[in-house]
Amino acid sequence: MQHILVTGGTGTLGRHFIPRLQDAGCKVRVLSRSSHENREGIEFVTGDLATGEGLEAAVEGAEVIVHCAGSSKGDEEKALNLVRAATKARVRHLVYISVVGANQVPVQSGIDRAMFGYFASKRAAEHLVIDSGIPWTILRATQFHDLLLTFAQALAKLPVVPAFAGFRYQPVDADDVAARLVQLTLNEPAGLVPDLGGPRVYTFADLLRSYLHANHQRRLIMPIWLPGQAARAHRAGANLTPDHADGTRTWEEFLTDRVSLLSETSPSLP
Repeated sequence: MQHILVTGGTGTLGRHFIPRLQDAGCKVRVLSRSSHENREGIEFVTGDLATGEGLEAAVEGAEVIVHCAGSSKGDEEKALNLVRAATKARVRHLVYISVVGANQVPVQSGIDRAMFGYFASKRAAEHLVIDSGIPWTILRATQFHDLLLTFAQALAKLPVVPAFAGFRYQPVDADDVAARLVQLTLNEPAGLVPDLGGPRVYTFADLLRSYLHANHQRRLIMPIWLPGQAARAHRAGANLTPDHADGTRTWEEFLTDRVSLLSETSPSLP
């Protein structure tokens, strides 16, 4: 039985990943900033990746660390703190989930950093993992359905919905990524593995139209042109991986399931 520490275990990916690890017979420890009661087969430990507090205790005894925690900024500092603790604990395998385009989207200007700093942060974290001296595996995935849904929900509140002109996305389901991540976690360190993308590529405007249609909303969609090198890279498809469209769940299927779920949980009118 492998002892595995997971960061970000309560997040979008972690909620799919943890049950799959349990099904594989692993002993799972989850790092969280908030305290949680232990559940059958899951030990929760409190720690903060941003400050490093509690990390030494969290990594103690772990054979494998899977770093799923991610945010809009600060990934580099969090990865550095985790790598330092993992090195002291002599962890034998460090698995990191990154993003497609981390090595291709340039983030140089202030505009680039403001809009797409996430890519630079992910790339910096990759370098820390690679240079850590710990045997490693890195999987890059395209944007999750859930993230694009959050964007669509926010933009749909506006009377006119802005859509980044020329942008395309290849959304992937978090459960598809979790399934691949479990395979990589249970195998030997493999370095940089093939990307994982969703089954279809969509324009940003088409993603928004699908969302509005699924929710019976009507809005005018207006294309807007974003400046900067990072935006130019997106228009060129740096965030796509068409040769690795291995995800199984389309955006339309995800939306249908999500709308059905919301309908079931919404209170009925008297």
